Amino acid sequence: MENTGFFSFLLDNLSQFYSYTGFANFTLGHGIMIAIGLIFIYLAIAKEYEPMLLVPIGFGIIVGNIPFMPGYQLGVYEDGSVMNYLYFGVLKGVYPPLIFLGIGAMTDFSALISNPKLMLIGAAAQFGIFGAYIAALFFGFSPEEAGAIGIIGGADGPTAIFLSSRLAPELMGAIAISAYSYMALVPVIQPPIMKLLTSKKERVIRMKAPRQVTKLEKILFPIVGLLLTTFIVPSGLPLLGMLFFGNLLKESTVTKRLADTAKGPLIDIVTILIGLTVGASTQATTFLTPKSIFIFILGATSFVVATTTGVLFVKFLNLFLKEGRKINPLIGNAGVSAVPDSARVSQVVGLEYDKTNYLLMHAMGPNVAGVIGSAVAAGILLSFLS
Repeated sequence: MENTGFFSFLLDNLSQFYSYTGFANFTLGHGIMIAIGLIFIYLAIAKEYEPMLLVPIGFGIIVGNIPFMPGYQLGVYEDGSVMNYLYFGVLKGVYPPLIFLGIGAMTDFSALISNPKLMLIGAAAQFGIFGAYIAALFFGFSPEEAGAIGIIGGADGPTAIFLSSRLAPELMGAIAISAYSYMALVPVIQPPIMKLLTSKKERVIRMKAPRQVTKLEKILFPIVGLLLTTFIVPSGLPLLGMLFFGNLLKESTVTKRLADTAKGPLIDIVTILIGLTVGASTQATTFLTPKSIFIFILGATSFVVATTTGVLFVKFLNLFLKEGRKINPLIGNAGVSAVPDSARVSQVVGLEYDKTNYLLMHAMGPNVAGVIGSAVAAGILLSFLS
């Protein structure tokens, strides 16, 4: 009789223990998201698609989809959990400005300063953002949700996180994953569009070498850039302010230690935190919905439109430029703010048609303009939607 009671007690304890395990709480959704996380890690390691982003995000997706019983302060959405505290920087938009600080400290704006009309290409590529905004409204999303979805077209993960944290925090996981996914797939998505929209003659256009930019111009650019952009769009100050501040740290040459910290340890730490927590926010129970899948589709459309608009705008601009001053349309793709990947794509595609035509330096102009442009676009959306 005593043995029967002991075994019953043991079975009850084992049953209770099993109810707390991941096996008991596992759903098909968890399996799908874990598989997606593994795909991200594979693409990062085997294909080297944005490994600094996709490895933390992919691992975060796995972490966020380990099944557990709610109420034990484990998940990213549970108050008091460690992951919830780390996610605070995403939810309140703290991490993106810190990343922009690092981007500013590692960015050379010389190509843009020497050829200011390249700024127009970066601006034109932002059409994808507003195109996706209109499309999202058409398909029934609220204005706030549509604005957050539209920013995916800029291929700028930190900006997407910053804007969605303000306008549609419930969609932040899907929007952030979409933005970072398309950033990583720039070498796959953009080349076919670029080749389709350009002729062989246009692809071999040689551009005039950029002029030498003085130290004074480099120092003045972040100050003037900050005043111009934030006076027009004050709501973009958190991103634009940190971007231009980081650049001033670099170009002043008297704050090298600060610039090195911003573009090195600081941005690395924040990238780890933002990648891991954004990935962990994709819990199947809250993330795997038809709305999330539709956001992926709209984001892809937005990105394609942004790339297309950039290339077509260069072709349009060339109608007004004299021979010898024309712009190679292959750098039009670089108007999206995936720095420096979209500029590298311009270089790679250009070299396919002329092994001696180096477009990277020219493409960096619209590329860094795209970073500024996406932050300005986010500020515009934030100003009339928040």
